[in-house]
Amino acid sequence: MTVPEPTPSPRPGPLAGVKVVEIVGIGPGPFAAMLLADLGADVIRVDRPGGNAMKMTAPQHDILARGRHTVALDLKSPRGVEVVLDLVASADILIEGFRPGVTERLGFGPEACHARNPALVYGRMTGWGQDGPLAQSAGHDMNYISIAGALDPLGRMGEAPGFPMNLLGDFGGGSLYLVTGVLAALTHARATGEGQVVDAAITDGAAHLMAMAVSMQQGGIWDGQRGTNMLGSAVPYYDVYRTADDRYMSVGPLEGQFWAVLVERIGVELPDRNDFGRWGELRQALTDRFAEKTQAEWTEIFGDSDACVAPVVPLVEAYDHPHNVARGTYVEHHGVTQPAPAPRFSATPAELTIPPAAAGTHTREALTAWGIHDVDGLIADGIAVQRED
Repeated sequence: MTVPEPTPSPRPGPLAGVKVVEIVGIGPGPFAAMLLADLGADVIRVDRPGGNAMKMTAPQHDILARGRHTVALDLKSPRGVEVVLDLVASADILIEGFRPGVTERLGFGPEACHARNPALVYGRMTGWGQDGPLAQSAGHDMNYISIAGALDPLGRMGEAPGFPMNLLGDFGGGSLYLVTGVLAALTHARATGEGQVVDAAITDGAAHLMAMAVSMQQGGIWDGQRGTNMLGSAVPYYDVYRTADDRYMSVGPLEGQFWAVLVERIGVELPDRNDFGRWGELRQALTDRFAEKTQAEWTEIFGDSDACVAPVVPLVEAYDHPHNVARGTYVEHHGVTQPAPAPRFSATPAELTIPPAAAGTHTREALTAWGIHDVDGLIADGIAVQRED
């Protein structure tokens, strides 16, 4: 295996100069670290020797691991923990995703880390949060969004809730709130010299994402039931329709002026959408009409109009969709197609840097770059592991 060269400093992106220690977990923690690295932070990824048993893909395809150097440390060893504390001494942020109390037992909990670096932002990523009756229980994305009230409304009336993969919980309610939290706390730390703990719980984040839905339910314009929300398949003009080639079009002209464009281009007379009593008729008319042409034909008909109609594109085809190609939404980096960094910045554009690598690939170079002494001795004693293949 070829070991990538260290990225020159400063790295590209608006977070250049921010130093982050990532204690590797699964799912939302690595995604948060990826996002910080994408935006230019210098993230050192502390893996366990041998890597994560939960890995679902080969190291070079593990996009969540991109953008940072990986070191392998024995965190059950006091010397391994001391290395983490040495890293923390010069870091701005640490993120970890263990159950509550685990890092304290290992020896690098918030108190120990703040003793070495009072300005450190200590980011904690969990599903249930640091306290509460479920805090010590195992769980996954669907469990967290279940109790937050975010899963039950998803899907059609009379059917089971629909799973949004792990986008809503792990990455939406988890990673993005962790990143928001640690960057907000970093602003405070740089102004005051005072670090703090950021408790990012997926249940909290998923509930926060439900703010608009809560407004609708509390305001009496939605009963909270599945399939009765205008954004959740209740109305015929915000839905998906099958095409002649067994693909789908997303149809969402909620506003009257956009609906008028659809009516103009669809090529058949449609029932008045303002007559609620004819909504069943309208849905059937749209179903029948979209079934008469292929997805490509409908895409051509609606083109770049204001009808709010777009093809439902499979992921493997999204890479080559003309709009995505024009914007560089997906890019190839070191032979792997992947999403480009987002969002975009006019003065400090972010770039992809270090490709994903197996745990411990950069142990020697990364620890040395972060100022750790006697790295060769740590490797010789098995405290740190340098992957050689």
